[in-house]
Amino acid sequence: MSKRILSVSYHEELLTTRRMLLEHEGYQVTSALGFTESLERCRKGGFDLFILGHSIPDLDKKELIKSFRNSNGAPVLSLLRQGELPVSVADYQAPVDNPAEFLKTVGEILGRSSTASTD
Repeated sequence: MSKRILSVSYHEELLTTRRMLLEHEGYQVTSALGFTESLERCRKGGFDLFILGHSIPDLDKKELIKSFRNSNGAPVLSLLRQGELPVSVADYQAPVDNPAEFLKTVGEILGRSSTASTD
């Protein structure tokens, strides 16, 4: 059974790219654009991982993480731009500009290795 991921961003193009990368690895991805849609999708539950994009302001990330934790026990991965400080309430952090490292981190969180090339 494939792992279910809720991927959140404030930019549709970033959601699409992330979804394609994750689906290529065999994950089932639900995308949420913006704060309100993210909360609605989270309430439906059943996710194994929440991924919060780098385009989400820190205050919104903190609020979304709080809501996620109230409705689901899944870990939270926050994506960071180079030089950006980590969101302390997220369980994991990964760089946004390195797809191989991102997929490796997701695989480690969900207990399997990535098939992505690290070249």
